[in-house]
Amino acid sequence: MLKKITLVHIFGMAAAVANFPNIVLIYADDLGYTDLSCQGSQFYETPNIDRIAREGMTFTNAYAGAANCAPSRACLLTGMYSPRHGIFTVGNSDRGKAKNRKLIPIKNTEILAAKFVTLGEALQAKGYRTCVAGKWHLSIDPTKDGFDTNFGGTTWGHPKSYFSPYKNPFLSDGPKGEHLPERLGRDVADWITKNAKSPFFVYLPFYSVHTPIQAPDQLTAKYQQKAPHGSHKNPKYAAMIDAMDQAVGQILKTLDELELAKNTLVIFTSDNGPHGSISRAEPLRGVKGMYYEGGIREPFLVRFPGVIVAGSTNETLISQIDLYPTFLELAGEKVPERLDGVSLRSAFQSKGLPERALFWHFPGYLQSYKADPDSASKFFRTTPCSVIRKGDWKLMQYFEDGVLELYDLKNDPSEKKNVAKKEADKTKALLKELQAWQRETKAPIPTERNPAFQK
Repeated sequence: MLKKITLVHIFGMAAAVANFPNIVLIYADDLGYTDLSCQGSQFYETPNIDRIAREGMTFTNAYAGAANCAPSRACLLTGMYSPRHGIFTVGNSDRGKAKNRKLIPIKNTEILAAKFVTLGEALQAKGYRTCVAGKWHLSIDPTKDGFDTNFGGTTWGHPKSYFSPYKNPFLSDGPKGEHLPERLGRDVADWITKNAKSPFFVYLPFYSVHTPIQAPDQLTAKYQQKAPHGSHKNPKYAAMIDAMDQAVGQILKTLDELELAKNTLVIFTSDNGPHGSISRAEPLRGVKGMYYEGGIREPFLVRFPGVIVAGSTNETLISQIDLYPTFLELAGEKVPERLDGVSLRSAFQSKGLPERALFWHFPGYLQSYKADPDSASKFFRTTPCSVIRKGDWKLMQYFEDGVLELYDLKNDPSEKKNVAKKEADKTKALLKELQAWQRETKAPIPTERNPAFQK
């Protein structure tokens, strides 16, 4: 098992890691599966992010570790499923009105425990310089969790303002009116320039496009002139996506100018589905906070010259928990057995991965934005549940009343038809595997009835 890092470890490794690839992980916030032009949107414009897809590989069955912010990040940074670190949601787990909750939810953990070796710490131990810029959301100060430099990361789930002054203790204010994505892009570009001679890991978890929806007027005006495309119709949200895309372009340009692109793995993905009142992931069902596909399936674009075939597509079932072991393997480290993910290196080379199941567990409640036809409850986006996806099949187990939902994603990607009863054998087999996983990970399942519940 990897230990906490000391400077002796870092300096002792430096000479041996000169040829390890640089890693740039760009992590959007609340960006849905179809919120990019390369993912099918005809309203949002993302030429720089599209470039990653054009010059790399698009994974079409890639998933976040959870359906909302903090648990997704905890899964990503630890390489572990949520029952192992205990971060299941943002803030308290008893969201919504008490009279509508049948069960007492499991108490949530809000700060990642120090015992977990983060991805930043693991790469520091291999001699990498490390930087985080944007939404950290797992502790007060990420420089205590494996990052040499921090631009604006703390416990915040969203910025006080997307325009300077930011009022952020870990980000100095810029000129009045400076926009946060541009600032983070510039800070990261400058940091890469200063650290170009040693292997580096950039973790760029943009605050964008989380609320508040704030974008420059000039960019907003651009989208006010465009015709809506399905549920993609909010000009200010489109401008926020555009601003983030321009910041991504700044990073890619810096890698080109420094002649680092050929030895740099670049990944773009998002933490969960879109905010349901602003955008949708159609044709996928659901939004942020739901464990239907629209809440957890994410854009996943990878550029790695010399390894990945440009313009390729990969249908392999993958999860963001796979990034931790992937990065360790690329850095010459044996993947620890404690991790739940697997290395994607063979998938990058279009060799695929052995069949496996992916899992999710949410023992709490998330209130609805409003009555939503995609939700299984008129009061909640999500009630306590566990989920398994294996092959083309996805089973959802709800704990309030034992309801099971089974979907054939190959033939029903929009999850319109629950075939749990029709496919009884498949339901039984997947439920057995899901329950075995719950026991193995010690997933806490709420069972206590809520005395405040009103039928």
